[in-house]
Amino acid sequence: MTNVRGEAQLVLAMGSHTIRIERLGFVTESLAVNVLPAGNRPIVVRLHDESLESQVVVVTATRSGTVVGDQPVRVEAVPEEEIEENLTIQPGNLSTLLNELAGVRMESTAPGLGGATLQIRGLPGRLTQVLTDGLPLMGSEPAGFGLLQTPPLDLQRVEVIKGVASALYGGSALGGVLNLISHRPGGEPELLINRTSRDGTDVVGFASGTLTPSWGYTLTGGAHDQQRKDLDGDAWADLVDYRRYTFRPRLFFNDESGRSLFITAGLVDEDRAGGSMPGRTLPDGTVFIEALHTTRVDGGAVGQIPLDDGRILSGRLSATVADHDRTFGDQRVQDTQTTLSGETTLSGRGQGHSWVLGAAIGQDQLQVGDVPGVGHTYTVPSVFAQDEFALADWMILAASGRVDVHSDYGTFFSPRLSAVFLPAERWTIRASIGTGFAAPTPFVDEIESTGLGVLDPLTGLQAERAASASLDAQWVANGWEANVSIFGSEIRQPLEVRPGSEAGRLMLVNGDGPQRAIGGEAFLRYVTGPLNVIASYTYLDVTEAADGGGRHAADRIPRHTAELAALLEDEDRGRIGIEISYTGQQTLLDNPYRTSSPSYVELNALAEIRFGETAIFLNAINLTNVRQNQYDPLLRQVPGAGGQIITDLWAPVAGRVFNLGVRLEF
Repeated sequence: MTNVRGEAQLVLAMGSHTIRIERLGFVTESLAVNVLPAGNRPIVVRLHDESLESQVVVVTATRSGTVVGDQPVRVEAVPEEEIEENLTIQPGNLSTLLNELAGVRMESTAPGLGGATLQIRGLPGRLTQVLTDGLPLMGSEPAGFGLLQTPPLDLQRVEVIKGVASALYGGSALGGVLNLISHRPGGEPELLINRTSRDGTDVVGFASGTLTPSWGYTLTGGAHDQQRKDLDGDAWADLVDYRRYTFRPRLFFNDESGRSLFITAGLVDEDRAGGSMPGRTLPDGTVFIEALHTTRVDGGAVGQIPLDDGRILSGRLSATVADHDRTFGDQRVQDTQTTLSGETTLSGRGQGHSWVLGAAIGQDQLQVGDVPGVGHTYTVPSVFAQDEFALADWMILAASGRVDVHSDYGTFFSPRLSAVFLPAERWTIRASIGTGFAAPTPFVDEIESTGLGVLDPLTGLQAERAASASLDAQWVANGWEANVSIFGSEIRQPLEVRPGSEAGRLMLVNGDGPQRAIGGEAFLRYVTGPLNVIASYTYLDVTEAADGGGRHAADRIPRHTAELAALLEDEDRGRIGIEISYTGQQTLLDNPYRTSSPSYVELNALAEIRFGETAIFLNAINLTNVRQNQYDPLLRQVPGAGGQIITDLWAPVAGRVFNLGVRLEF
């Protein structure tokens, strides 16, 4: 066994020997050595990743490419098995999969159109950096529909870094990082067809193949449809109508020398329509239209070249253009978001160090011709460095720092320090602290809800600054895995929305006091044979400054959430499972009917049966039939901020849903 530096010493007799180096998750290497009387110099061997159907994961979100268990920065990696389980529940988006992670939830941001963003440990979703194979293909900050437009069929793994990660990825990662890792060539072609009891349909296909021994490809495409539904008879669409088409080809190159190239392109085209039901009027006799057309085109490439001295030169390029045509009542606003990103890094290992040096440049442009003073063009060159160093056999320290020179808001230094301790054979303890920044953006929750048309020109804003710290302990033994975390974050100069220049308009300002989030997570997994049991619990206390002094709880963040799931699976026969989730009380700051929500419990049942290469699945979602409009109406009697005529969502609106489908492998 090597030590934490990756070093081992062998005492061998003189003469020729063959040494084999093995590590689960990597290709085994063999080399011939000749032991001389005067001794030998150290031999350096670099192992290459190997795709395995196992729990061994080599994470890439931290840039070091290290097995997840050796990372000083805690990375939660969702394996392929859990992705497949949730794939049959929501084949068209990632909401169900991400909601099962402790401390992570999809928060509603555009209730009239069914939008949601990823909230990590109580921090706003706009502060989470979402990457696809390490590239920001959804833009510098995904709007409330990016993750809802991403089918999970082609995903191999999902990596999550919680807390400030600006030292790794700049201002887009103030709240954390989500990295979606796609399947590599070699998987079986698949076709999935799904139909729900609420008249939703999904058709998704995946194909892969090899062109030469070094070149391969994958191809994913989907068509998704949902009909508009009024579930409580008030003429308002509780479920929005959408029609979405997605297409993504990927090209891969790898050779025996370690050179690699990955090229991808993507297209998303979606129409969403909500508001009042066609041909009907609301109780006050009016008609209110909500609609959004999205066209997003992206492309990117990642490449690496090993150098003679064992170092690796890597580069990333990506470009994304997203056009939005948004209708909110009598307002129609068109905008275009363009994100360009380029990065080059040099990395190496030696003498107990694993280091990365890099430079990057990014440009984020928002063009809104219909609303003056809201658009922007940000250009941000950056340099960064990271070093992981084994201080002892039981401790690895990671230090990283990044300097971003923002074209509009100045220069920012974002450091992060992490450590992993191995006090005993089955124990791992991690500690991390870091700071970061985020440039102002108009896409806060209230503006996502109403659209940009109600926003006054942006003036006098400052960048948000944040710091976070966490302490994690993990124990693994005999099929058991337990994790406990405590954490805290503070955002200074947080963006807030206040009444604007006239009635019905809003303005964006920096808040008077910081937003703070403290909490803890507990996760327990037990695996024995075909049985997999998972339990999780999250406590969150998120507060913000109140007008006139003091502090109050943040809007729509439950203090307690928990989940218990059990899955019985046989690869040849299928799977059956049950999930129970609890969502605790939430403070409601802008709700005309109540100031806090009741807690609620959801029950899901999952079943899949296999017949050779064909699988038929039937799922029952939210069997307890929790619906927000069973407690209070969604429609407001008086319009809210920016003219919003419905309340924000704090509970499901679809109620009990069944979905039946078939998954074919070829």
